[in-house]
This record gives sequence, C-alpha cells and structure tokens, in this order.
Amino acid sequence: MKLRHILLLLAILVGALAEALAQVPEDSDLYRTISNLDLTYFEAYNHCDMETQASLLCEDLEFYHDQGGLSRSKADILQSIRENICGKVTRTRVEGSLEVHEIPGFGAVALGLHRFFNAEEPQAESRPSRFITLWKQEEDAWRMYRIVSLH
Repeated sequence: MKLRHILLLLAILVGALAEALAQVPEDSDLYRTISNLDLTYFEAYNHCDMETQASLLCEDLEFYHDQGGLSRSKADILQSIRENICGKVTRTRVEGSLEVHEIPGFGAVALGLHRFFNAEEPQAESRPSRFITLWKQEEDAWRMYRIVSLH
C-alpha cells in the first residue's frame, strides 16, 4: 500500500474516532436535558428530597466510589444519603466542566467536576473532584444507571 493511501486511511480513522468521542454541543437538546437532570438531582440531594432522588435512579443502579467502593442497592444508597448526607453535605457542579456524550440507543454519559461542602467540617477545603454518570433513557424518563464518583 502506498504511503499516500496509508495516510489517507489514517486521517479517515482519526476523524471518525474524533467524531465518535466528541461531546454534544452545549446548545443541543441532549446537553440541556442531561445538565438539567444533573442539577435537578443534586438540588434534591442538597435539600434531602428523597422522593426526587429515588425517581432519578434506576432500580439496578450501580454506584462506584473511589473511597467507599461499589454499591448495588438503590435502597441502601438512598438510606446512606439520608443518614450521612442530609443536612450535612451539599454539592455544586463546577461551572463549565460538564461534558455530555450521546450513547445511541441507550442514553448518554455525563462527565464533569463537582465540589462538596460538609457543614460539619466548615474549615475543610472543598476541592473539585471528577464524576461520571451514565444516564439511561427509559420509556418514561431518564435515570441514572451507573455513577462513578472520584475524589
């Protein structure tokens, strides 16, 4: 194969890969939907609205935490939030950090940075940490299917 053909093939592959990995535009419906869902969930998280939180989590949710490990029980996750987070910890997303990538036929993945503030440790530094949320589009709604929280 001639060098020219190899370079052309490489350029096509790189272009296809870049397109496949590209996030959706911030002015797209999908980006706005996922951004708003993230904000809705964490508004409920910050105000201990357990009903809203439960409605945005899949029944077969998996939550991966770099400090706490893997949790596979929606009920246990909600109970842990009720006992350890409510009235104590709030979360904010770092402005401009959200990326949304479509997963055709399934949903979307959201990546970004967030900060947590612990009212019981007001002097503790709140450093940005990474989150990854796999959103599943079900018939009636979007729900969090897999969550990765890295500190």
